[in-house]
Amino acid sequence: MRRDHLIALRPWEAPEVTSWGRLAMNAVDRRSGALSLDGSWHFQLLPSPMGCSGEWTRTEVPGTWTTQSGDDLPQYTNAQMPWGEFPPASPAANPTGIYERSVDIPAEWAGRRIVLQVGAAESVLLVHVNGRPVGISKDSHLAAEFDLSDVVRPGDPATIRFTVVKWSDASHIEDQDQWWHAGITRSVLLYATDPLHLADVTVRARRDGRLRVDCQVRDAAGPLPQGWYVTGALEGQLLAQDTEFDRFNAEDMRVSDFLGEARLRGTVENVWPWTAETPELYDLTVRLHRADGSVADTSRHRVGFRDVEIRGRDLLVNGERVYIRGVNRHDFHPLTGRTVTADDMRADLVVMKRFGFNAIRTAHYPNDPTLYDLADELGFYVVDEANIESHDHAHEIADDPRYLPAFVDRVSRMVLRDKNHPSVIVWSLGNESDYGANHDAAAGWVRRHDPTRPIQYEGAAKLDWADPTAASDIVCPMYAPIEDCVAHALSGKQTMPLIQCEYSHAMGNSNGTLADTWAAIESTPGLQGGFIWEFWDHGILQRVNDGRPAGRGGAGLYEHGVAAPGHRWAYGGDFGETIHDGAFIADGVVFPDRTPKPVMYEHREIAAPVRLTYDQGVLLVHNRQHFRGLEWLAAEWRLVRADGGRQETLRTPAELPDVLPGESAAVPLPFPVPEGESWLTLRVVTADDEAWAPLGTEVCLPQVRLGEAVADAAPEPASGPAVTLDADALLVHPLLTAAPVLSLWRAPTDNDELGGMAARWRDWGLDALVRKVVDVREEGSRVVVVAEYATGAGPVRHEQVFTQVAGGLRVEESAELPEGLDDVARVGTVFETAPGLDVLDWYGQGPWESYPDRSTGAPVGHHSLPVDELFTPYLRPQESGGRHGMRRFTLSAPDATGLTVELGAPGQVSVNRYRAEELAAAAHHDELVPRPGCVVHLDAAHRGLGTASCGPDTSAEYLVAPGTHRWAWTLRVL
Repeated sequence: MRRDHLIALRPWEAPEVTSWGRLAMNAVDRRSGALSLDGSWHFQLLPSPMGCSGEWTRTEVPGTWTTQSGDDLPQYTNAQMPWGEFPPASPAANPTGIYERSVDIPAEWAGRRIVLQVGAAESVLLVHVNGRPVGISKDSHLAAEFDLSDVVRPGDPATIRFTVVKWSDASHIEDQDQWWHAGITRSVLLYATDPLHLADVTVRARRDGRLRVDCQVRDAAGPLPQGWYVTGALEGQLLAQDTEFDRFNAEDMRVSDFLGEARLRGTVENVWPWTAETPELYDLTVRLHRADGSVADTSRHRVGFRDVEIRGRDLLVNGERVYIRGVNRHDFHPLTGRTVTADDMRADLVVMKRFGFNAIRTAHYPNDPTLYDLADELGFYVVDEANIESHDHAHEIADDPRYLPAFVDRVSRMVLRDKNHPSVIVWSLGNESDYGANHDAAAGWVRRHDPTRPIQYEGAAKLDWADPTAASDIVCPMYAPIEDCVAHALSGKQTMPLIQCEYSHAMGNSNGTLADTWAAIESTPGLQGGFIWEFWDHGILQRVNDGRPAGRGGAGLYEHGVAAPGHRWAYGGDFGETIHDGAFIADGVVFPDRTPKPVMYEHREIAAPVRLTYDQGVLLVHNRQHFRGLEWLAAEWRLVRADGGRQETLRTPAELPDVLPGESAAVPLPFPVPEGESWLTLRVVTADDEAWAPLGTEVCLPQVRLGEAVADAAPEPASGPAVTLDADALLVHPLLTAAPVLSLWRAPTDNDELGGMAARWRDWGLDALVRKVVDVREEGSRVVVVAEYATGAGPVRHEQVFTQVAGGLRVEESAELPEGLDDVARVGTVFETAPGLDVLDWYGQGPWESYPDRSTGAPVGHHSLPVDELFTPYLRPQESGGRHGMRRFTLSAPDATGLTVELGAPGQVSVNRYRAEELAAAAHHDELVPRPGCVVHLDAAHRGLGTASCGPDTSAEYLVAPGTHRWAWTLRVL
């Protein structure tokens, strides 16, 4: 194609055109020494590519205009496209951004090859320099490079213009579950090389120390000059002074020179292999020399020596079967959309590392290049995923030859860019795009170019997990019930590792049965883990007054997951879009400001490097790592006991045993086992500074029960003021503003709504129970109140027995649920307290939120928090803030007055400022008005959370069954 055809071409309508004028992708890092073009650019937004020029404004590059301009706002869809045109068509209303700026080309670049690099543009990029067309690029998540040597003059200014078209044929294969944005989303660089330059460098480093470096050399002037050669030097890192290390340098390498290719070989003795637990890296420098020995070009790389292979049905790293404790990650920021900084990405990975994740799937496209550098450094296994998802038109596109070039282009360019990163252990062909010839073509290219890593693609294996001919080396289903996974592993038909690419959907208050899932994985050969969906809640900070994104100026307007007054976390539909998928974008394990959700503590404990077991007086410490000992950890023993009214926590330093990976050791009990209920916790912290955590950072809190609780005798009735009831037979108490009544409903979680449970509860009328008193009678010192609640599945009989006891009031309750109420949210009591009781102290699980099927990460202990910190602000208000396994609690005012509740048996308790109906009615937290008092739920039974918004519901054991439920509690005044 000639340059003069560029203007006439409409690339947003041509799927067979993936690029023009764009240089080949390579793994030579040019960021060092480049001239950054980031910053303020002239900008105008047109209604379509053919629109007339408008008024120039300013915009920041990199950045999305959808979070900056206010004229074209973000839109969220999951599977559906945001417009109705069929592939490859795009809508006529097609926002188009024009970027322009002048740059002075350094005079010292005279005679050099000058290259422009655009880190990413969504979705079609057209480049003009000094009024001349330079090139076209598609793929919103990979860089495009263009040779400007013929269109700029060193020492003179040059005018660079980018035309970015939002919608195109390419949009149909970028139909990912995320916000639709547009703009120049990654950095723009200008750099220069000698005409004789390194065109590509491929590094293969084996765990036995063997190193091979393949170099491609080109000359912009044409044929390569005579006598050029390549040298390389590897320098070890993290070496102790007394460690012998045989380093090789240029003199040890053998060079093979033919047709612009060179190969360097060497062997590192006593190499330190790279793993996610031990991310050892070596600095490699490759130099291209002219015949006279002068250096024409240099490329620097950080090398990790490691092997990846599949043996049978196991994925092995350095010969070891490793558990993949993964999470799916988007490039995301609540103020800047897709644009993220190096500090942002490091903060992401630090949070992941601190909560036990060892793997990342780059859902659903290649992430910013810096992420891979950080994954190499901090230690993560990466599934690198191509920017291919045709969710809304998957079946027709998978075999459409018009899209064949795009499939191969996107997969191959990803591999060419990221192949030298030791963190990348698997290539993914994309996501949710059915399966067809286009995938097979892309897989064939990868297998030829990089046989050192396996390939995965969920669509290729979903029809038959045992099919060895599909273009996937790993069975990587989405949200498969763990029972199905176990059955497959035990069937005798399994031929490949089973590692779910998505499981445990983290939408709202979710991730139930996570511990049960991992118990099955760890006890079933053939199952090796998976990737939680996902890391982020993709809430965009929005100004409530005008409905626009807060933009870069919104920094500091959020904290601990909560937006400042006048702002809120926006999700689908909040920007006025008519086609959207609501709060389905809020499905991460962290809030939009990276505050961890409670599930993170659950995952941290499940993935902990240290575990405890206690059986028949024997205490064992288990090293659950694959490659590392426990020497990097320090610990402290804590004994929690509760004997009647006596509660205490004892502490003593712990000496961790020398335990090899995967092994266990018996250790003496640090305390005598006391009478009554007692729990032993090992608080594990970092012993030294780690790259992802300073010394003393908490790593895990494994806990075992030592002594069982002794059932307390029911308190004896006491003389004193009689139980007071009002005209409706409701308890009157000086510290209660709403009397205790039966509760069978909760503000539906996202799982409840999307899983269909909430609709059933509403049909039954559980959200608006009407109490009818049937009987009130005195039985000696007791007052019995019997009430009946009508539901769509039959009446519920509720009995309360009030007894005055020493220092308080004992309440014994029962509820009889008819057979038709076979799955309710809860069975328990709800009441409201007087204002001023603002601190909760409790004995039970905590301090984090926990529920019956998500409680492993909340150790039993004595905990205390302000009431306002108990509530979890999930983006769409819903049931939250519960604490599982609570035995007793105190709500107190600053003057130490208040009330204490003792539960007859450990139960689910929640204390917050909102009634369930208020939470259910609100779409955002700015709509909620906190009550001055507390709303208290005491549940004898509470339904598990599950992940039914996209995946399996909770297990049967966590459902609330019909029949008779009994519970008791004692209320005392401080």
